[in-house]
Amino acid sequence: MGLPVTMGPPVTATPTGPRIDLLLRGGTLVDGTGAAARPADLAVSDGRVTVLPPGAAVSAAETLDVTGRVVTPGFIDVHTHSDALAAPLGGGTHTDGDALDELRLAPLLQGVTTEIGGNCGSSLFPSLPERLPELAEHLRVSFGLGPVPPAEDFDAFAAGQRPELRRNHLASLVGHGTLRAGVMGFEDRPPRPEELAAMCELLDRALTQGAAGLSTGLIYPPGVYSDTEEIVALAKVAARHGKPYVTHLRDEMSQVEKALEEALEIAVRSGAPLQVSHHKTAGRYAWGATLRTLPRLEQARAEGVDVLCDVYPYTAGSTVLHAMLPPWTSEGGVAALLERLRSPEVRDRIREDIANGVDGWENTVGNGGWDLISVAAAPARRAAEGGRIADLAAERGADPVDYVCDLLLDSQGEVTIISHSMREDDVRRVLASPLSMIGSDGVPKPGRPHPRWAGSFARVLGHYGRREGLLPLELAVHKMTGLPAERFRLDGRGVLRDGAVADLVVLDPEAVLDGATFEQPLLPPVGVETVLVAGRVAVRDGRPTSARAGEVVRVR
Repeated sequence: MGLPVTMGPPVTATPTGPRIDLLLRGGTLVDGTGAAARPADLAVSDGRVTVLPPGAAVSAAETLDVTGRVVTPGFIDVHTHSDALAAPLGGGTHTDGDALDELRLAPLLQGVTTEIGGNCGSSLFPSLPERLPELAEHLRVSFGLGPVPPAEDFDAFAAGQRPELRRNHLASLVGHGTLRAGVMGFEDRPPRPEELAAMCELLDRALTQGAAGLSTGLIYPPGVYSDTEEIVALAKVAARHGKPYVTHLRDEMSQVEKALEEALEIAVRSGAPLQVSHHKTAGRYAWGATLRTLPRLEQARAEGVDVLCDVYPYTAGSTVLHAMLPPWTSEGGVAALLERLRSPEVRDRIREDIANGVDGWENTVGNGGWDLISVAAAPARRAAEGGRIADLAAERGADPVDYVCDLLLDSQGEVTIISHSMREDDVRRVLASPLSMIGSDGVPKPGRPHPRWAGSFARVLGHYGRREGLLPLELAVHKMTGLPAERFRLDGRGVLRDGAVADLVVLDPEAVLDGATFEQPLLPPVGVETVLVAGRVAVRDGRPTSARAGEVVRVR
């Protein structure tokens, strides 16, 4: 049953006051600051919010009775990989049809009104013009949606987003991997002085134009080829803009503590705020290490390092399949990777490196096993989606490495996986940490994606909040709204106060719960009833409307 709606002729709050487009009456306000919930009415006028006392004597063009419901700021997903969902795709394997629109809707239906893309070192910009064709192949594999045109800078990226496809807002970090490839390609070496200068110049321009910070993905080529000095130089550029250095650590498994120290060193030496992406301690050699990593972060913060982290509420991660292979396999780019994988000698070397490890390489399979890795998206072998690599290889009588190499070749590199590598107690510790905020790390590709894309925020509220009692409602909402807005300087968002952007969510606190599962990963949540994006009703009674009010957010 939907919430009662009263319609009437347009009226104003006072004879000279602003027109009220929508009045939410009778609800409980959880404002995003972490403060206690309180009764309040909210008026929406021209895409902005005014907080009113309960029962205020005002009228509106539309009144929504939200008695018994909680009203919160729109949720901010600080870690997504949805950059290409509203970009002009170039055809190929995937088409711009129902499957992609279902992916675009998934975050909105759980109340996400702003996403931050460009994470893990992978963004759709920037690049020197002559590097754009080579970069396009890299982005095709990274985003898994067929050909995606890269942009020279943030302005060109923003201009390329298609407003008719934007269900919610999008900000973007500058991905170091894209930046590096856009200047020096996919060579495994330090940048020359003039190349590093060009990278700093491109980064400075993008941040000036409104990019939200700098991200690295130090397990992914070409980011894995960089050293600490290179990242410090770039993070200093972010620091001059007062914007964060956001990092997928060089290792989240057996060497996670060493990798965390590198990130802290970069923050100290550069002066940039540090955001540790999707903090986890994965693989059997790192289980329980959050007992050390979280106190280390708290210690660093007490010592003056501006460090925070984000987390998704699941014990499985998701990434591209070729990241399971040693870094040397990807040197030279996608074409070179695929050519190598045809060689029996290369496959033997991959097997050896997985068994014995390579210095500086995370080695997910060596820390877990092929039986913990399932296929999420494989356009050329849809029947494999949902299956575990070990089982799929056994069905064909193949060695897992041979199966993986053939799968990558058949799909031209566009394969995404899910890795069941974490432990519940570690996830709970990070969720409960005062330094953490929520990000889905969603990888939205057709197939069998990780359910975090459609379920993370409702899962925190329903499963970990209401059912498990891990987080009170006000704190959970703060981790999804006010805290990320402050971290990423999203002015006017994240806290419901007078003049704020009218991005907001109406939910039933006794019912909200994720519906997405690994078997049905795009099932919508329950209990998220109404979502406003820039003052327009984008979700009503749990169902999307025709509103397309999302925009590219520039961070100044």
